[in-house]
Amino acid sequence: MTGFAPGDEVFGCVGGVRGSGGTLAQYVLADVKLLAPKPRTLSMHEAAALPLVAITAHEAMTRGGVLPAHRVLIHGGAGGVGHVAIQLAAALGAKVFSTVSAESRAIAMRMGATEAIDYRAERVGAYVKRLTDDEGFDVVFDTIGGQHLIESFQAARNGGQVVSTMALTQLDLRLMHLKGLSLHIIFMLLPLLTGRGRERHGAILREIAGLVDGDKLRPLIDETRFTLSTAADAYRYLVSGKATGKVVIDITETGSTRQT
Repeated sequence: MTGFAPGDEVFGCVGGVRGSGGTLAQYVLADVKLLAPKPRTLSMHEAAALPLVAITAHEAMTRGGVLPAHRVLIHGGAGGVGHVAIQLAAALGAKVFSTVSAESRAIAMRMGATEAIDYRAERVGAYVKRLTDDEGFDVVFDTIGGQHLIESFQAARNGGQVVSTMALTQLDLRLMHLKGLSLHIIFMLLPLLTGRGRERHGAILREIAGLVDGDKLRPLIDETRFTLSTAADAYRYLVSGKATGKVVIDITETGSTRQT
């Protein structure tokens, strides 16, 4: 019993790691546990942008224990994971702040941030003092890593939660210890790599679809269009740093898509 029927429109992050087939193809064999019905209010092109980033952002908000009374800081709020995280935190009722470049400020605000912080113009200590009366944020979500993870420790309140998707580095944890912080690492590919917990991905995507159809979440997609024959150009475009939001590849002329 799969819960699906032939012809159903579905979305999911289903392969490309440890021997499973990638999705730059017209057909892919997918574990039904990783799938959910596509949001009714999105095209296939739009829906393709969501699974990887939405599952990651959802896990971050869950592991961080975001509550309506919380002040949440999201680093990289105009990025793929970051723009979804802003919307999820706002949907939970939190007061959301995000560090972005000056050029991306409007994006973060459109996604639902209470305030977008220009990280080039204002240091951590300054905006923590200005926005939290020097107490710090309840939850800090780092999508960038490196120095931003250290700055996440600096920005969090005593006893606060720090969540990161980019912790493959050596860090001095003294500040984390002195503030009694909890650090949560999100690696959303684990269910694909291990085969365990795949049902959770499907369940999360069902929740995401409900938020989308309830007009509480929308993917940010770059306007540049690519096809299967120009997929290499899509990756070069993504690496160039010129993209805004997610880059989506149309697999067929009928609109089947994959996100990069």
